[in-house]
Amino acid sequence: MRSGFRWRQGAGDAALDGAATARVDWPRTLAAKRNERLTADHFRFVREEAQGGVLHCFLLDCSASMMAGQRLALAKGILVALFDQARIARAEVALVCFGGDGARVRLRPTVPRWWNERWIEPVGGGGGTPLVSGVETAAGLLQQAALVKPAQQRWLWILTDGRSSGTPVRPSDADRVVFVDFDDGQVRLDRCAHLANAWDADSIAYRVFARV
Repeated sequence: MRSGFRWRQGAGDAALDGAATARVDWPRTLAAKRNERLTADHFRFVREEAQGGVLHCFLLDCSASMMAGQRLALAKGILVALFDQARIARAEVALVCFGGDGARVRLRPTVPRWWNERWIEPVGGGGGTPLVSGVETAAGLLQQAALVKPAQQRWLWILTDGRSSGTPVRPSDADRVVFVDFDDGQVRLDRCAHLANAWDADSIAYRVFARV
C-alpha cells in the first residue's frame, strides 16, 4: 500500500499578500477534508521560516490489537510511503516501535534510503500496548535531537489504534504532533482524538490519510 501524501520541499507553497511563503498545513487540511473529496475549501496554511531542516519521528504501535484487520500491515505501508517522501525532501526520520512490554528505537535520526521497505516489512507485532513507554522513548529521542540541532523542526507521528489505558505526557520537544488513528473497530474508544485534543495535536483516520 502506498500513500499519496506529500511534503516535498516547495510542495504546497503559496505567496500570500506578496509577503512570506505559506506552506500547506497537511494534517489540518486532512482533518478538515474528512471523508470528502479534497477541494480548495479544505486547505489550511501555515507560515513559517524553514530553518535547520526537519525531523519526522514516527512512533509505530506494534501491539496485538494492531494485528487485527491488517492494521499493522497498513501502518507499515503508510510508513514506507512517508519514508520515501522524506528521502526525496532530504528530511530526517526516526522510528520507535512499541508493543508487548516496552518500546525500542529502531532507527535514530537519519535521511532514509531507498531500501526502506526491506527493513520495515519484517517488523512484527504482538502483546500489550505500552503507549506511555513508546511516547517516553520518542520524547527522549526528540530531546537528544533538539540538543544536537536546536533549530530543527521536529514532528512526532503516532501510528496507533490508541487501545491503551495509559495516559502519556506530550513530548515537550515535539513542535507538531500528528496521530494516525487505526481504531476502526465496532466499538471505538477514540483515544487518539482525546489525546490530540489534550495535546493541541492533529488526529487523522488512517483511511482518510491513505486516500490522499
